[in-house]
Amino acid sequence: MADLRSPGGTPGGLGEFLIGLAMAVAGGYMLTSRVSVTTGFWQFWGYNAFGLTLVPFIFGVLLLFINGRSVAGWLLLFIGVVLMLAGIILNLQIYFQHTSLFELIVILVLLFGGLGLLARSLRAHGGT
Repeated sequence: MADLRSPGGTPGGLGEFLIGLAMAVAGGYMLTSRVSVTTGFWQFWGYNAFGLTLVPFIFGVLLLFINGRSVAGWLLLFIGVVLMLAGIILNLQIYFQHTSLFELIVILVLLFGGLGLLARSLRAHGGT
C-alpha cells in the first residue's frame, strides 16, 4: 500500500509536494499568460524563402505517387516536412508583455519557489 506521506517513494512530505505543485503551476500560468507569440516570413537574403522548403516536399510526394516504396521519396518528404516545421519555429517572435516589477517578482517566487518545494518533497527528510 502506498504511503501518502512519501511522494516519489522517498520519505518526503505530501504537503510540500502539493503546495509546491500548486505554486509552480500558478507561477507557470502567470508567466505564460504574459508572453505574446507572433510569427513572420522566412527571409533568405531579404526575400520570402518559405516556398523553397516546399521543393523537396513536392518531389517527395511526386516520387511516392510513382512508387510508394521509394526510399528517396520518403526521404525527400521527411526533409520537406522538417524544413517546413523548422521554418515556422525559427520565425517565431516571442515578446514579454508589460509587467510591473512586483508582478514579475510574484511570478518568479511562485514558479521557482514551487519548483524548490517540489524538489524538496522528493528528497528524503531526516528524522522520519
